[in-house]
Amino acid sequence: MGARVIQLAEVRARRSAPKPEIATLDSTSELNDRFHFWSGASGRRYVHSVYDLVDCPEVPAANFLLVHRDETGRRSVLAIGHLTHSATSLNLAEIRYRGARLGANEVHVHLLAPTAQQRRIVELDLRAGQIDHGDGDLITATRH
Repeated sequence: MGARVIQLAEVRARRSAPKPEIATLDSTSELNDRFHFWSGASGRRYVHSVYDLVDCPEVPAANFLLVHRDETGRRSVLAIGHLTHSATSLNLAEIRYRGARLGANEVHVHLLAPTAQQRRIVELDLRAGQIDHGDGDLITATRH
């Protein structure tokens, strides 16, 4: 049987040290404000990170939706597209320019399509899904 020497001062110090806090969201509405699922015509759901148009960070090549969210919380899709620039600052500039022209106040970014071909497929699926949704809202094409 082995023996181990325990320093009581170290044990007390570890117990009294503040525990690291785990990042939590205060409510479901906070979670809904940060993430949103959009469905494509295929029935597949795509998770998007939600940003204010002005506060959107630089983004890599990804899919995006430009959205107008009114005071009641209703979201209207104004444009669906994908970004192609390797420079993240150019992607952000494109998003802000288009968003400002269309009257968007939110940017929804889908980062899980790793290749240009997959981003195009996601874009077409989402666009077709929004047309089938029948809101009557116009969705602008975003061909590159």
